[in-house]
Amino acid sequence: YYGSPHLYPSPTKRRFTSYFKTRATEVKVKNVDFNPEFIARMIPKLEWGALVEAAESVKLIPDYKDDENFLRKVHHVLMEVEVVEGVLKCPDTGREFPITKGIPNMLLSEEET
Repeated sequence: YYGSPHLYPSPTKRRFTSYFKTRATEVKVKNVDFNPEFIARMIPKLEWGALVEAAESVKLIPDYKDDENFLRKVHHVLMEVEVVEGVLKCPDTGREFPITKGIPNMLLSEEET
């Protein structure tokens, strides 16, 4: 999983209106070939508010599909930054899910299901 909190699904059957907050204690940056068409197709599918909050003050620009500099920045956040260790925190319940070796453990205990 990458450091993009907007990509994490809800761990329960309940419907959540918010997105998980990511608190990384270790990240890894790796090089991934830039594909502007792929990134431009991903942007409308994102939970943009979560990405904006995570990236601090990024704003969606009207002509993003034609702005290579902007697409490269989104590419970096989505594809090259990986959370290795940390937690995902549910804003609705406060429950924290550990991320270990890049994999979030989103299993609930029996009493939580």
